[in-house]
Amino acid sequence: MVWAGITATGKTPLVFVERGVKINAQVYQERILRDVLHPWARHHFKNQPWTLQQDWAPAHSARSTMALCKELFPAVWDKDVWPSNSPDLNPLDYSVWSILETKACATQHASVDSLKKALKKAWAEITVDELACIVKNFPKRLRACISAQGGHFENVL
Repeated sequence: MVWAGITATGKTPLVFVERGVKINAQVYQERILRDVLHPWARHHFKNQPWTLQQDWAPAHSARSTMALCKELFPAVWDKDVWPSNSPDLNPLDYSVWSILETKACATQHASVDSLKKALKKAWAEITVDELACIVKNFPKRLRACISAQGGHFENVL
């Protein structure tokens, strides 16, 4: 599994989770939120305000995870703000993962290490201009979702 985060101005390091590791609340909180996202966000945003939007995988929505998020990232969007299943409103889902797949998986890999190396290279090649464009597309998608009353809206984009 691979975890990543983006903003219009930067991207987190990729986090690879070894085969067989279950991403439960404890693993997510320690290996992703505390070890990677929090230090990266402090460095990247410094004192600028920002909002954490995450999908609602079980490890993300656990009470202990939300408590930690509210402590570390005060502007985190809670479930009352963000729908539980919204891949068309998640920049990683509607854009970034396909970029990585296209670049990193153009050829077969003989090993997991080879795939990780290709993913890291593809990740490094995504520019801030590309990120800004991806994030700029978000309000248009949100308006389309609202117009469709939460229904399918891909055909109107």
